[in-house]
Amino acid sequence: MNFSKIISTTSSKKIINNAFPLTVNAITHNISKQFSISSISSNSFSNEKLSSELKKTKNIKTIKANYNAKSSPQYIQIKNESDIEFYKGLAGKTGGEIIIEMLQRLGVDTVFGYPGGAALPITDSLTKYKNMRYIVPRHEQGAGHMAEGYAKSTGKVGVVIVTSGPGATNIITPLADALNDGIPIIAFSAQVPTFSIGTDSFQEADIVGISRSCTKWNSIVKDIRELPRRIEEAFKIATTGRPGPVLLDIPKDISSGILKKEITDYYGLNFPPVEPYLFSSNPEAELKKCIENAATMINNAERPVIIAGAGILNHPEGPKYLKLLSRKANIPVATSFQGLGCFNENDPMALHMIGMHGSVYGNLAIQAADVVIVLGSRMDERATANTDLYCLGARKAEKRGYGGIIQFEIQPKNINKKVQVTEAVEGDVTENIKKLLPLIQSHPHKQWNNQIQEWKKKYAFTYNRSSPDDKTIKPQHVIEELNRLTERIKKDIIITTGVGQHQMWTAQFYRWKYPKSIVSSGALGTMGFGVPAALGVKLGNPEKMVIDIDGDSSFSMTGQEMITAKQYGIPIKVIIMNNASQGMVRQMQEKYYNERYNQTLMTNPNFKELCEAMDAETIHTSNKATLTKDLKKFLNWDHPTKSIVLIVDVDQSEIVYPIVNGSEGLHEMDVGDLYKLNEPNYEEKYF
Repeated sequence: MNFSKIISTTSSKKIINNAFPLTVNAITHNISKQFSISSISSNSFSNEKLSSELKKTKNIKTIKANYNAKSSPQYIQIKNESDIEFYKGLAGKTGGEIIIEMLQRLGVDTVFGYPGGAALPITDSLTKYKNMRYIVPRHEQGAGHMAEGYAKSTGKVGVVIVTSGPGATNIITPLADALNDGIPIIAFSAQVPTFSIGTDSFQEADIVGISRSCTKWNSIVKDIRELPRRIEEAFKIATTGRPGPVLLDIPKDISSGILKKEITDYYGLNFPPVEPYLFSSNPEAELKKCIENAATMINNAERPVIIAGAGILNHPEGPKYLKLLSRKANIPVATSFQGLGCFNENDPMALHMIGMHGSVYGNLAIQAADVVIVLGSRMDERATANTDLYCLGARKAEKRGYGGIIQFEIQPKNINKKVQVTEAVEGDVTENIKKLLPLIQSHPHKQWNNQIQEWKKKYAFTYNRSSPDDKTIKPQHVIEELNRLTERIKKDIIITTGVGQHQMWTAQFYRWKYPKSIVSSGALGTMGFGVPAALGVKLGNPEKMVIDIDGDSSFSMTGQEMITAKQYGIPIKVIIMNNASQGMVRQMQEKYYNERYNQTLMTNPNFKELCEAMDAETIHTSNKATLTKDLKKFLNWDHPTKSIVLIVDVDQSEIVYPIVNGSEGLHEMDVGDLYKLNEPNYEEKYF
């Protein structure tokens, strides 16, 4: 991608948004780092008391982490270091300049945001930093989703800068989305001056209060001397443990004020540590014991299954060690929706996605297994259905004293939150798999794996295909053809999606082979995620082909960001699966509300003319006979700055199968008339 095209040619020469291309020398300081939580006493401190205690000590030893501008995994390599050098050279700068300077020192090269009066001291400072990209969307929500796509696909932190009031409230959805899916983004929200806070000033909103429930941490900065430290804290918190969003609220008198003196005192983080086995007197021994217990359960298992989630993808070696564990113990691997790509789905041991719309064979295997090993997955209700009926085979084995559920999880609060487990292993999932592997014995599990292969042949993902003379395009067929045509180039493709039927069909009929090859909204289910996320992904991965697979309703929410793609010359590819309805809600109305389609059948714009107005190349197809040809043209489009949109009119009546009702167990699937679930004595045999 030619980043020299990022600047609109119509911009005034006085508005310098940043020069390209970026180089390795973009960061001139050799001190690109970030904070980790300080090593302090495990006594219970309030923030105020802790801060007071820390200020009594000048030479505090802290944990620092390397964080640079190069594409790097989300996992942070920790090292011990203590310094004050990181704050040097900030005296004489405004708060806005300090923010941008600190971002540059922390390795940030891309910022998403929208200007506004209260944010001007920050956004104006961007004109002084030539190596910082500043991408302005058409709506602040778009900026948030761009930051998510950028962060999730690169492992770097996504940064958003918005103005006060509505500018800040417009990023609440991306913050909630990032918190639910564990994506590290940092939002700087401008605020009215400190002396105006609480007076119902113009464009004032209590964004700290509003965002408290959808961030890992948030804070308002009321002293410019605190600003550098708060920024480093934000980066550390966003990337430590389970990643997530952080918000810093910056009043205008802070961002426009000037730091008069160099910062000479370093007080470390103002938060107690959150470490695995924090309340254990001997954490290492406790961890070792838990891993040994897990190994014993796995070695004694007759029907083991692995469920791999996003936690595997948060470590650069996660997929490698997942494969080693599967190979050594001959254990089949299922994935959560957010874990797609962590295990090659063309592998015979792959069970593909499980859950509400997961594979029949995967769901049957989860329920029948005597040991279920959960690696970095929260086990939410879309993955488990009725938790009282979840992993019934493992529950039976647990009662017999040899099996059960093992959960490897980095965030202690996610253990036993929804599903009571037999053994829990706290900490980084991949690091703990490394410790587990030497204890694992090889076992063929021949009978169990033969049964799984039989289920895979019998219950493969399928749909009712149209007759040869029927021109109607089935939405599943679109994904099947895309999968077939991209089979040899998947390593160079990242796919984003909106939310709805098209999202589930993409998960089911596209075979995921590579880590971080899908970026989609999971737990929050945010319609409109696809287009802006694709822009963020492309900016972070300019060498990749980025395809957004969208529904007509999802695209209608944020499709205006195609003009952002035009302005900055960001070439993405979009497939709009147009069934003129809110498909997932419509299918619920059909199945559970006696076909009362109340306000789910959509009146759409002419997508072809709309996208052409935003200077995108377009293809419109409504005939099955031309679909393959149009998909090839779409995939072969190779313009350096211009996007392409393929609009496909698809069958509105299609339903996503399988379906597992939330009150039922994973084995109690509705598969329509696709095939007959015929497993004699299944429950008697396994439960």
